[in-house]
Amino acid sequence: MKDLSRPFIRYQIALSDRIFMAKSTLSFVCQNCGAAYNRWQGKCDSCGEWNTLSEEDTSGATSMPVSIRSRRKGRTFKLESLTGKTEDAPRLSSGMTELDRVTGGGFVRGSVLLVGGDPGIGKSTLLTQATSLMARAGHRVVYISGEEAVAQVRLRAERLGLADAPVQLAAETSVEDIVSTLSEGAVPRLIVIDSIQTMWTDTVESAPGTVTQVRASAQALIRFAKKSGAAIILVGHVTKDGQIAGPRVVEHMVDAVLSFEGEGSQQFRILRAVKNRFGPTDEIGVFEMTGLGLREVSNPSELFLSERDIGSPGTAVFAGIEGTRPVLVELQALVAPTTLGTPRRAVVGWDPSRLSMVLAVLEAHCGVKLSGYDVYLNVAGGLRIQEPAADLAAAAALVSSLANAPLPTDAVYFGEISLSGAVRPVAQTSARLKEAAKLGFGRAVLPESARGEIGGDGGGLTLNSVGGLTSLVAEIAARGSPRNAAGNAGAGRDSAAPEKNATPARFRRENG
Repeated sequence: MKDLSRPFIRYQIALSDRIFMAKSTLSFVCQNCGAAYNRWQGKCDSCGEWNTLSEEDTSGATSMPVSIRSRRKGRTFKLESLTGKTEDAPRLSSGMTELDRVTGGGFVRGSVLLVGGDPGIGKSTLLTQATSLMARAGHRVVYISGEEAVAQVRLRAERLGLADAPVQLAAETSVEDIVSTLSEGAVPRLIVIDSIQTMWTDTVESAPGTVTQVRASAQALIRFAKKSGAAIILVGHVTKDGQIAGPRVVEHMVDAVLSFEGEGSQQFRILRAVKNRFGPTDEIGVFEMTGLGLREVSNPSELFLSERDIGSPGTAVFAGIEGTRPVLVELQALVAPTTLGTPRRAVVGWDPSRLSMVLAVLEAHCGVKLSGYDVYLNVAGGLRIQEPAADLAAAAALVSSLANAPLPTDAVYFGEISLSGAVRPVAQTSARLKEAAKLGFGRAVLPESARGEIGGDGGGLTLNSVGGLTSLVAEIAARGSPRNAAGNAGAGRDSAAPEKNATPARFRRENG
């Protein structure tokens, strides 16, 4: 048995510990998704990206030798029961109603939020406005930018008319320096880090922006937030497919993940809560980008429908629910004869898989043959719809475009379509009808089984309940233009599959 008290033996043990640690902590990490591998390879098996693996040394995570760590004993802690008095977490209002709606009523002390969005979408503008309003209310607010200089942040504040707000600014990227500075004096109520990809810490040796640095920097800032009670907002970059760049573990570490969405060519911006430990998820806040910054939109339905094409074929108004808010939005469809062997299916703002399902149901159960037509579907205003209640509105818009039959301008549509062609009920029917009546709509096309949820006369709307998609298709096709029917028939004779064309006359023959 070896005597561990001899200096040479202790030196050999320490040397073996360092060699073991060096071999076990060297790995190749994907800079896109954070997956780790023992050896380099050209393609990441997790995300499918090429040439994204780089060698990183994570031995800086702990410098304690294995022999010492194995002898360390953990401390005991107190176990609590499920019963007990629980108070609501105190919140700090940002001064922006839409931002408070998404966060669940304001910022919780010690919480950490991750805000992601495309470049130039307005993340910095939103946070500059929020911090300025909170600073004017008397709270200590700190804005730390790792991408811009202090002069650049001041120029943005001057353009927004917020230069007089007492916001404390800094341009710094060292996490240790940031934590040391913020620990002096009064604890800030809100801290903005723009962005987390530019931060770096001395505990790891990787370059800034790598997966290891982003994870370690976020962990240090989260630890400071929980210890001091300050709310921290981390700004994150996004990848080309809209996902927040860096390791996915950061999204699990933070308390809330907010996504700032919108099209660059349109003025609408949507702030969506993807994850929220202190409030509802899938809640949205609507903003309009103007020359003086972001303007809050209290009634998004009126904004989305302000420029809709009234009386045009292929347009239907969908009564949807985003979080706890009813939103009315226009769905636009275009069905045109194709000259390609494989017809196009293009979707903007909706799930392409649900469009394929609706097209299959229309062809299998309603006699609508779309194999010789290109199909385009768009959600007006830049809103992204995720609930299946839009199936009925999408089907109505598609048939309306194909039959050249304009839908009633005062009607809204909502309902989920099953694979059998039946129209299934959806949640919160009363809220959808109430929002439609408030905006001046007179009728609603909804599932037949949803009548039991509606109290009274449906909020003053004329209710047209449908039990199956076949009856709705027949009703729309009966209003089709005869001239368009002849045009479709002529186009069908020149197509590769003339027997599968869908004209209003064919609708009436097959659907009675």
